[in-house]
Amino acid sequence: MAYSGLSDFITALEKKDELRRIKTFIDPVLEITEITDRVTKSGGKALLFENTGTDFPVLINAYGSDERMAMAIGRGNFDDAGKEIETVFNSLSDNRGSFLEKLSALPSLLKLTGVLPSRSNRKGTCQQVIHLNPDLGILPVLKCWPHDGGRFITLPMVHTIHPETGKTNVGMYRMQILDKNTTAMHWQRHKTGANHFEAWKKIKKKMAVSVALGGDPVYAYSATAPLPENINEYILAGFLRKKKVNMVKCITNDLYVPSDADIVIEGFVDPCEELVWEGPFGDHTGFYSLADWYPKFHVTCITNSKNAVYPATIVGIPPQEDVWLAKATEKIFLSPVRMTIQPEVEDFHMPHAGVAHNLMIVKIKKNYPGQGMKVISSLFGAGQMMFTKYLIVVSGEVDIRNYRELAAHLFSNIHHDKDLLFSRGPLDILDHSSENYSVGGKLGVDATIKLPEEITGLPDPILSDNSPVLNSLTGLIEKKIINRFNISLLKEDIPVLIVSVDMRADADAIENAKKKFREIDTEGIFRLILAVDHSVDTDDINMVAWQILGNTDPQRDHEFLSRKSVFIDGTIKAFRKGGFSRRWPNVVCSAEDTISAIDQKWESLGLGPLISSPSNINKDLNQGGTDEIIIK
Repeated sequence: MAYSGLSDFITALEKKDELRRIKTFIDPVLEITEITDRVTKSGGKALLFENTGTDFPVLINAYGSDERMAMAIGRGNFDDAGKEIETVFNSLSDNRGSFLEKLSALPSLLKLTGVLPSRSNRKGTCQQVIHLNPDLGILPVLKCWPHDGGRFITLPMVHTIHPETGKTNVGMYRMQILDKNTTAMHWQRHKTGANHFEAWKKIKKKMAVSVALGGDPVYAYSATAPLPENINEYILAGFLRKKKVNMVKCITNDLYVPSDADIVIEGFVDPCEELVWEGPFGDHTGFYSLADWYPKFHVTCITNSKNAVYPATIVGIPPQEDVWLAKATEKIFLSPVRMTIQPEVEDFHMPHAGVAHNLMIVKIKKNYPGQGMKVISSLFGAGQMMFTKYLIVVSGEVDIRNYRELAAHLFSNIHHDKDLLFSRGPLDILDHSSENYSVGGKLGVDATIKLPEEITGLPDPILSDNSPVLNSLTGLIEKKIINRFNISLLKEDIPVLIVSVDMRADADAIENAKKKFREIDTEGIFRLILAVDHSVDTDDINMVAWQILGNTDPQRDHEFLSRKSVFIDGTIKAFRKGGFSRRWPNVVCSAEDTISAIDQKWESLGLGPLISSPSNINKDLNQGGTDEIIIK
């Protein structure tokens, strides 16, 4: 289904009882974020803030459930889109069969020609109101978190064009408001927008940029999708919505944007101009991404439809709304991954604790020895998968979205001495744990069911009698070697121990803990020992996983305590001896005055009983310092 702007989508959401209108004035500075964080994490509805102090309401959490995400991509569920794409890919890639058999595949191929974007010489709905003296202050741009560098546009579809090839791109890069007609443009070094910028820089010409907000919600998803470079995002959007996207020329530059966008911000970036200081920003990693230098975007015109809605999203400690964007990608891009990269791939999953790039689980159909390692090596170099830090490959009937079942499968099929592949390569620039910016350690885990040629011995049995170790762990707490421990997973035959240590009180805490575990776990009861900071709740498995994945460099922070046991140091490295080579970011939480203000307004919001702020729990993870960074 295609939507004509966000107002049309809002109507559809209300018919499905998937939206709540909030008429009370809510400040876009910090307050909208605090309400949305509570609602998203409690599984609530999309929110329409109608009183924002501007002429534009704010739509947020529009993608934050399976049903809403499916509605946004024009399907009843994610599987429908995946199956359609698989049919098309089969038709495109199948060179076998008779002429009549190939001819029968034409309907699927011709469907693509009906979804190519078209261009119109007329003005679009997005240009019903034109502001030639632009002022970004007319928009309800959010300041999301207390230590953000300012207000940020968080769902921008940034349109650029390559000066030589003429290829266009639509990317989603956050934009920090600098003043009434300039913003910073946070396109990262690996992104197509940055590649276009470098090409314009070489010829020393101003680079046209236009930013669309809203329109059919499938546009924003398509801008985030992992498409190959120079593939038009509106082809994917047209395919998903089953209707081509009508594009119109901007007023002050030659770029084209969707006719039904709600708001368009036109302008340019001058590659010869000095960069500007952008950030910090409470990011999807759950930590602040620290300030850095980025290009400046100059606004030349703002246009909007008469009933325009301003779209926004927030990111932070998972889960947030972006979890559902990732779930859609898992289904939609399974067939392209299988057919263009690895034909043996049956499924893949990005758990929300891994914030999209820290952990990927891949399930394959295994046919020969070494296939698990082959897939690991291939995927670590494939498109945006190159940013993956931990990659686990499995086979068989295991459900990769059932984490208990998955964990049991892993420990039944892993030999630590031969199934772990440590390497080094590119990381997402938001990764803060590596010693060097945007490059660091990686770990591939071959947890596939082993064939006869791969078996050199059965995995060691999981020992059920843990009473001696339990007594020893209690003793370590008494000696202040560790603060807390969790052995609950062992009761489910998952040999994992979680401990917390206080690195602020003792810079040798990790080394002392390793020494003790070498002594007390001589039988290898725990195949995996995870260490986190004293402020982390060791009973909260999701929180532990997020901290471990975010705070580790696999090459640096994994140590074999014995043939059977691996120790992973998931603590903050800023407190180790000698500190850390880079600034270490704090976690993202609301300020106490914002939490209190929303508590007082809650009854007027019409959202039911008071939902406690997630920041009340997560604030304990902050480790002091100044603003967004930790200082030892």
